[in-house]
Amino acid sequence: MSIDQIVNTDIHQLSDAGWRRKKREELRAEGATAMIGFLRADALAELQKEAQAGFDAAYFNPQTHNIYLTQPDPGLPASHIRNKEVTSSKGCICDDVIAASSPLKQLYHDPLFKEALCDILEEDALYPYADNLSSVNIHYARKGEELGWHFDNSSFAVTLMIQPATKGGAFEYVRDVRDADIDEMGFIHAEAVVDGSKPANQLNLDAGDLLLFRGRNSLHRVTPV
Repeated sequence: MSIDQIVNTDIHQLSDAGWRRKKREELRAEGATAMIGFLRADALAELQKEAQAGFDAAYFNPQTHNIYLTQPDPGLPASHIRNKEVTSSKGCICDDVIAASSPLKQLYHDPLFKEALCDILEEDALYPYADNLSSVNIHYARKGEELGWHFDNSSFAVTLMIQPATKGGAFEYVRDVRDADIDEMGFIHAEAVVDGSKPANQLNLDAGDLLLFRGRNSLHRVTPV
C-alpha cells in the first residue's frame, strides 16, 4: 500500500507546511496532538484483522511499579509517592511477529511520514529502535487491564488506536508534573494527580486515530478497560 492508501491525506496533509505547523503548535501548547481519522478505512480494516489474528501470540505480563519506573528508594517510606506502587497490565506482539506487509510497518518506514514527524516533533532526524523487537508493537488490553500512572523515559511517543475499548481505556495526562532534566521529581504535584485531587486531561481516541505525546514530564495513564 502507498502512503496515500494508508493515511487519509485529504485531511492529514503530511507534505503540507501549514498542516505540520498546526500540529507542531498543538503539541507545544497541549503536550499532545491527536490526528483524528488518520487511517483510511481499508488500511484500518486490514490492521484490525491483523491485530485480531495476532492476539493468541501476545505476551501478557502484569506488573507493579512506581510512577517513575525506577527501583524503590529505601530512604523513603513505602507510602511516599516515590515508592507507591501502581499496576500495569497489557499484552504485546513485537516487531518480529508483525508482517513486513503490515500497514503499521509500511507507515513506520515511510520517508514522508518520518519527515512530517520530524517537523512536528522538532527533531532533526528519527531512526528505528536499536532493539529490533521494539520498532513496531501491537498492544492489547483485556477487561480490567490498565496502564498505571507513569512518566516515560523517552521524550515522545507515537501511538495509533486500532480498536478502542467499549468502555474505559481512556488516556489521561497532566502536563509538567516534573522536570527530569534538572532532577525535579515533582513529588507534591505527582501525589495530587495519583490521589485524584488534581484533575487530569482525558483523551478518548477512536479507531484509526494517531496520537503524538510528550510523556517524559507529563504524568499519564490508561484507565481500566
